[in-house]
Amino acid sequence: MTSSELDPRTLTLLGVEGALEAASLPRATADTLAGLSAHPDARVRALVARHPNTPVEVLGTLAAAYPADVLANPGLPLIRLARPNLLAAFPADSVIALLNAEHTPAWVVDAALRHEDYSVRTALASRPGLSAERVTALAQDAGWQIREAVARRDALPDNLVRQLAADDDYDVRKAIAARPDLPGDVLRTFITDGHGLVRASVARRLDLPLDCMISLATDGDADVLATLARRVDLPRGVREWLATHEQAGVRAAALQGWTVPLAWLSRAALDADPDVRAALAHRPDTTPDMLTALATDDAEGVRRAVLERSDLPDGAVLALARSPEQDIRLHVASAEGLSAAVLDVLVTDPDATIRTVLAVRPDLGEDRLEQLARDPNPEVRRAVAYAPATGRATLTRLAADANAGVRRAATVHAHLPTEMQDTLAVDPDDGVRLSLASRSDLTPDVRSRLQEDADASVRAEATSQ
Repeated sequence: MTSSELDPRTLTLLGVEGALEAASLPRATADTLAGLSAHPDARVRALVARHPNTPVEVLGTLAAAYPADVLANPGLPLIRLARPNLLAAFPADSVIALLNAEHTPAWVVDAALRHEDYSVRTALASRPGLSAERVTALAQDAGWQIREAVARRDALPDNLVRQLAADDDYDVRKAIAARPDLPGDVLRTFITDGHGLVRASVARRLDLPLDCMISLATDGDADVLATLARRVDLPRGVREWLATHEQAGVRAAALQGWTVPLAWLSRAALDADPDVRAALAHRPDTTPDMLTALATDDAEGVRRAVLERSDLPDGAVLALARSPEQDIRLHVASAEGLSAAVLDVLVTDPDATIRTVLAVRPDLGEDRLEQLARDPNPEVRRAVAYAPATGRATLTRLAADANAGVRRAATVHAHLPTEMQDTLAVDPDDGVRLSLASRSDLTPDVRSRLQEDADASVRAEATSQ
């Protein structure tokens, strides 16, 4: 069959070998190649991307996933001659993929510089190895995202640093304020910048001069003060003032410093704002007594902050096991290394889901399993019937449970007493007898009885063993 005989509407149904052959034919038509561009096999699509007869709009779509193949298309030079502004018709993600391809030709870079989509120019502005002329042109771009990308470049001439430091957009200035090579005189202009995020960016600098720190400490913006409060290289008086600031966000930020005085921890434990107490819960040097108290905090956010820790004392875990939030208690019930006191609390939890999760714990103990085996909720009892640690006496009771689902679970347990097989073989529930028939340790009499069961599925299962 020739390529002209292929129906473009059904090309995606071709087998892989047939599609590969069709995409390789030198005289494949544009319609055929367009149809093959949607083929599920990546090798077929790559061949279409390399074919000189592939329509421009199809190449534009394929370039996003196959940029190297599109660039290697032998028909591309002629297409460019016919359409000098070729990449303007390509989707933005395709042009970005071409930019990121290995050995991207200069004409792609030039086209990206003129592309109307700002995301293309932003990707170009982040590209290493750009010429000084292109970087300068991008620094004048009308889109702030592009100028911001230029401001983040590893190497930037001093004149562009100073130009962008005075940019109208605060995101551009913020990017400049974070540069490690920022001249000192430019840095000091940012201390009084009109936007708080720019001043906060300066407040993060590791090399921030002491006088600039003190100036920023008088800032009225909470974000600036919070950023400054996390520093540990402030004068002691400034740190203490920020740690007792009237705004809770600043006080909480002060607790996020690398080190804080022990007195701050005790003060934070009594702070009226839950965000401050939550910040205390995250600190590695918070004492066990404090963590236990925080685990009973009235604020849910504080208790959740405590829950995130992996080094909680048993008192804190016990408090969380009594938390009003079901998901917190469920998290505790799933944790490793729970004490007997915590297990005793959880085994009587009002939520059946938690008791069900608890039932399959290997460390629950026979007494607690026996307690859950008498649970009013059949889901809990079924979980006990599945639990590997459940003993023979408990299994005997569960195998006679009023709920058929519980009996089915007990029937397949590895420790089911052999004497229960006779009773289960005449269980009124077909599912129980089917579960029993799946066992490989059936007595000959029970197997024979099940092979003559009234239910065909039970007979088949018993016979297959």
